[in-house]
Amino acid sequence: MASFEICGGCSLNGEVRIQGSKNAALPMIAACLLARGETKLYNCPHITDVYNMIKILENMGCFADFSGDCLTVDTTGNLSGIISPGDAASMRSSIMLLGAVLGRQKYVSLPWPGGCSIGKRPVDLHLKALEQMNVSVTHHSSGLECWTSCLRGGDISLAMPSVGATENVILAAVLANGTTRLHNAAKEPEVVDLCLFLNEMGARIHGMGTHHITISGVKQLKSVSYTVMSDRIVAGTYFAAAAATGGNILAYPVKEKDLRCVLDVLAVMGCGIIIRKDRIGLIAPPLLLPVESIYTQPFPGFPTDMQSQIMVCLTAARGTSMICENIFEDRFKIVPQLEKMGAKILVHENRAVIRGGCRLKGASVRAEDLRGGAALVIAGLMAEGDTKVEGSGYIERGYENIAKDLDQLGARIRRL
Repeated sequence: MASFEICGGCSLNGEVRIQGSKNAALPMIAACLLARGETKLYNCPHITDVYNMIKILENMGCFADFSGDCLTVDTTGNLSGIISPGDAASMRSSIMLLGAVLGRQKYVSLPWPGGCSIGKRPVDLHLKALEQMNVSVTHHSSGLECWTSCLRGGDISLAMPSVGATENVILAAVLANGTTRLHNAAKEPEVVDLCLFLNEMGARIHGMGTHHITISGVKQLKSVSYTVMSDRIVAGTYFAAAAATGGNILAYPVKEKDLRCVLDVLAVMGCGIIIRKDRIGLIAPPLLLPVESIYTQPFPGFPTDMQSQIMVCLTAARGTSMICENIFEDRFKIVPQLEKMGAKILVHENRAVIRGGCRLKGASVRAEDLRGGAALVIAGLMAEGDTKVEGSGYIERGYENIAKDLDQLGARIRRL
């Protein structure tokens, strides 16, 4: 199994370019199915989740070419609505194909999706919303079958502002008959970027970035070229790594509004934040300060995808901090690994209390999910001695080349 080997004790300094967004690119790749022709996605990240999505589309009958940062998807031919278990098992985002394939084929057979083990993450919100659009759903032990004679718009209210369910409704609604009004929709920047992409293709979507999105169905969409937004979670991860190591970095391109809540927490921890258009700088203090409480919430609140990275930083803060995880119930899987390195963290239900002031020691640890794996890399950068982070495959699901990026900033890290 591949792993990262890290020699701790180096501060991160310099500039780093932020890759394209994983969580924006994946639903856009699914959206390519809605137009016949060649769609080009620029700034598409070279990560395993993207490669897995490409493989799924190719097995459905698409042609894909990934050259440089440009992914070309040709959906001209006849496509299958059947997705194989092997293709879907490797990634959660295969659920995005429900809305897109129904919009194109009116039928989809999808195995239960895989991905990181960070909680139940049920798909009932997706299915309930699609059923309100005239979709019939059959559950099997191995997966789902969904079909419709005609997608129909309507008023849909989500029980919670789920990003995935919001995107699935949008993907199904753009070619549906009538108008879909989606209430309690997710407001994440990646949802907005998907809507802007679809509007370029000829969709009629209004209200993205709010809890009320209106989608007026159209007859067809056209192929376009589009540039994927930068990955705000990758940027946040590198800011956390710089904060944890007493560094000074500049990341670009990054939008302040996409990372405002994370930057606010880093500022409370004593970091200096410098905003320059699409460039953000972070200057770490000599000693990080604790944060009384952090609550993960849907955007614009503190993102669950940054919780593990900030937890690692807080192990070095001079005081006690608390993190309350409100999105996924298994986001604290990293805690036993950090305890092996000397961290003092008490977990009770969805709360973690971090007793700061610990100097982490190098150890052999294992990543069990994408963001937890990235956080263990940060722990290795902070620690005295050498750290081996096994399970690099989890990390490479979302980080294009984390070892190269950190190495350019002064880290001593290599992929084994």
